[in-house]
Amino acid sequence: MNTTNASTNSKWVPRVVLVLLIVAVLWGTASAALYRIMRRPPEAFARVMSKLPDAVFLLFPFETMWTRARAGTLQPGDPAPNFTLAKLDHSDTVQLANLVSQKPVVLIFGSYT
Repeated sequence: MNTTNASTNSKWVPRVVLVLLIVAVLWGTASAALYRIMRRPPEAFARVMSKLPDAVFLLFPFETMWTRARAGTLQPGDPAPNFTLAKLDHSDTVQLANLVSQKPVVLIFGSYT
């Protein structure tokens, strides 16, 4: 066996492992950063995503991360979080807390198209 080949192989193997480790750490860090961005309000998320290249969708498990990031923490039976919405004619706003204090409220989410 040629000792020159053996010593050459033993020198580049740790380098390859080191490079793979660095790539894995960078990918993990970028994935965690993207997940944190996904948990921000939609406007903030859109601002960041508009500046990123399309390759982001290929390099990261985007759909899985999005599903988990936007799942929320409410469970069936939990009270609805307070929110404020504009009336259809934009004359005023409606706040859930004010409505609940006056009478029972039923929230229906869906599409009627």
